[in-house]
Amino acid sequence: MKTLKMKNPPHPGFSVYVDCLEPHGLSVTEGAKILGVSRSALSHLVNESADLSWDMAIRLAKAFGGTPEGWMRLQFLYDAAQVEERAKKIKVKMFVAGTVSA
Repeated sequence: MKTLKMKNPPHPGFSVYVDCLEPHGLSVTEGAKILGVSRSALSHLVNESADLSWDMAIRLAKAFGGTPEGWMRLQFLYDAAQVEERAKKIKVKMFVAGTVSA
């Protein structure tokens, strides 16, 4: 059995594995056939090395339920959390109108 460490919020690939593949006893190869994608494409998603695309979200919704928007929300929440961490390190000056010289 595969051991995955959940992040908060988790990568959508984690949800695909625990909500779609694992409960049905599906391998990545079998899941890829159901979704009509390459094994590599699904493997990259499940292993969190690829983002969830709209195309894949549509396929997941059709095959396993939910809506494409619901699946993409998982990607949005994951991306937002990643950006929030990086944003702490970004240093910029606050813009004040009229203070920039030509």
